[in-house]
Amino acid sequence: MKVYAINGSPRKNKNTATLLQKALDGVKEAAKDKKIETEIINLYDLNYTGCKSCFACKRLGGKSYGKCAIKDDIHEVLEKVSQADGLIFGSPIYFGNITGQLLSFLERLLFPYLVYDKNHSTIPPKKMPTAFIYTMNAPEEYMEKGGYLSNFNNFESILGHILTKPLVMYSNNTYQFDDYSKYKADLFSEEEKAEHKKMQFPLDCQRAFELGASLIK
Repeated sequence: MKVYAINGSPRKNKNTATLLQKALDGVKEAAKDKKIETEIINLYDLNYTGCKSCFACKRLGGKSYGKCAIKDDIHEVLEKVSQADGLIFGSPIYFGNITGQLLSFLERLLFPYLVYDKNHSTIPPKKMPTAFIYTMNAPEEYMEKGGYLSNFNNFESILGHILTKPLVMYSNNTYQFDDYSKYKADLFSEEEKAEHKKMQFPLDCQRAFELGASLIK
């Protein structure tokens, strides 16, 4: 078994990456009686674009029918994750949405599996369980009032149609800077942020662990 965490954050050891690793730890714990491999794929290490509308993935009889034809840094990654036993996506939230890097990855991963027929068929090589972890500076109430959830629901519904409906968790009001005094950020109280991180982030880590454990049960 292989489960991959797709890190849509430019940071490899901060909030999103930490929660993704906790989720993979949960996967391993739940599968301790089975042989399982886990890996975090850091998208910002890779050079690629979003979909280029070449439609090679839709050409009947074409060698790339049902898969992305673009040859760049994620060509082999897409092939690898298409055979996964579980996928966990993680992203910080920029302007109320996932990062452009993750959006581009999802375009390349999912669009080839959509068939232009009247039944809205899908042709993924494998239907694996999925999960989504969102991290954001916004408190929970702002996320709910600011339209964030409708953006998230759009990706979740597409993912559910093509692969499986994802498990979801949010980590809100995250701590953004190592030292708030170095940045123009007086909109926020560093003291309140630090206290929230101290109390809440360990709980978020546990929730991520439980999400990972639930993924393959």
